[in-house]
Amino acid sequence: MAKIELPDNYSLNEKDKYMNDLQLEYFRRKLLSWKGELLSESTETLDHLKEENWNEPDEADRATVETDASLELRTRDRYRKLINKIDQALRRIEEGEYGYCEVTGEPIGLKRLDARPIATMTIQAQEEHEDMERRSKFG
Repeated sequence: MAKIELPDNYSLNEKDKYMNDLQLEYFRRKLLSWKGELLSESTETLDHLKEENWNEPDEADRATVETDASLELRTRDRYRKLINKIDQALRRIEEGEYGYCEVTGEPIGLKRLDARPIATMTIQAQEEHEDMERRSKFG
């Protein structure tokens, strides 16, 4: 992919050709920034866990430390899964598939992607997918 200069004041415009070079660069940067934030927070968690006093003499204090650590690790596991989805979205950008529904092939839409840049389905396809999951779970 050629280097694209994105203007500092760039904003998405529904009137532009869908998934043009500027839009793709906008989403690429947005995804990379999000990934960087998640990685930074994960590093902070690891540093915090290394510094934690795991030998609290009081059982209640020790339980609090362990509970807090468990919550942090669960959050970071969600981050790990998000980073994987971000990497998949970045791959779709490189392959020219980003922004299109994996079910219908239709454009996902700029507003949806701006709100959820890792989206792989249109809202309608996502709702149908979730409805099928609910029916199979409880049916």
